[in-house]
Amino acid sequence: MALHLTESDGFPINSTGLSATQEQRCVLSWFLSWGGSQKERFMQDLLGKAVPGKVCTLLESLNTLQVVDRAPNIFECQLRLWTQWFESWSEEERNSFLHLLEEQDPIFVGHFYKGIAGTAGRD
Repeated sequence: MALHLTESDGFPINSTGLSATQEQRCVLSWFLSWGGSQKERFMQDLLGKAVPGKVCTLLESLNTLQVVDRAPNIFECQLRLWTQWFESWSEEERNSFLHLLEEQDPIFVGHFYKGIAGTAGRD
């Protein structure tokens, strides 16, 4: 007999079988291994998630779209998983991730906050 655990059983498990905390640690591990251009791409994605619908971040996100006829690289796969996970996290879990990220790279998070401030009043 198989055991199936669900969120209603008190186990916050999603389709990957990882908890939000495990997902956050995984993304943080990826982040620490990324180079500058990858972190910049992640910054734009993070800003787009933090202030959805702002024209300036939407246009910047559109600039990163590419039509390619090849398999995605590992970084692109990581960003896809990041997006899936982020969308499933509660606001509290998202804030927790940002706090973890700030502990590891306060300069990056400082730039993130400046980026959010830069979208204020822009529609």
